Amino acid sequence: MRFWLGASFCDTNEFVELAVAAERCGFDTFTLSDHLFFADFSTPYPYGRMRWTAETHWPDVWVTIGAMSAVTTRLRFSPNVYIAPARDLITVAKQVSTAAVLSGDRVGFGVGVGWCKEEFAATGQDFHTRGRRLDEMLPRLRELWSGAQVELPGLPPLSMSPVPAAPIPIYVGGDSEAALRRAARAGDGWIGNRIYTEEQIDVVLADLRRYLKEYGRPEDALEIVAPLAVLPDAATYRRFADKGITATMAAPWWLSPGEPKVATMERFAEEVISKM
Repeated sequence: MRFWLGASFCDTNEFVELAVAAERCGFDTFTLSDHLFFADFSTPYPYGRMRWTAETHWPDVWVTIGAMSAVTTRLRFSPNVYIAPARDLITVAKQVSTAAVLSGDRVGFGVGVGWCKEEFAATGQDFHTRGRRLDEMLPRLRELWSGAQVELPGLPPLSMSPVPAAPIPIYVGGDSEAALRRAARAGDGWIGNRIYTEEQIDVVLADLRRYLKEYGRPEDALEIVAPLAVLPDAATYRRFADKGITATMAAPWWLSPGEPKVATMERFAEEVISKM
């Protein structure tokens, strides 16, 4: 079981310090979320009560990963998740490829379709075709990141540079049927988009295994990154690892409001990560 740090809702000036601490504490991957702006959204928020305001920081994912990678050597980074279909293919490919090169191949691509219609309107992308367009985008991204010459509608054959030395793993987020099928068909991993009870994650795992079989892929083809509704305990995490979960996500400061974030991470590392 590996541990990903979920750093949504942090202030921008905290990220570099938290990345240094995450590497020191033994976290595997540092994640941050993707939103473009705050507004009085007409689109309903699909995950319960919206937990942020206009003052909540949403720094650009790839700029922030670049800054954090410059002060670390081992820690990996991934958005959780990047709303790729709210952007065009070439922009996404260039941003992710550059971050992967500058980090020394320590970038994963956590990706989802998004829920906020206003963000798509702001970038000129069609909200209603976002799932289909993401399905088309993923294999094209892999081609572009390989440095191969790619043919795209309306453009001459093109290639991209710089490209990473190693493939960028794609982690598909979401627990709808479409998202789980996308992960099983085209992903290197799956990221849960909520905190799961044991009963909930058992259902998701069964669905993923069924879809993997349907697409002719082995059960262990996917990394499974699942935020879990359990108190931090090494024995509990081992039990979930036995189910096939390869990583979980934690933000230790949520359990100790008011305590410095780095102190909560150090205690989590001592009580849980070091015992795994």
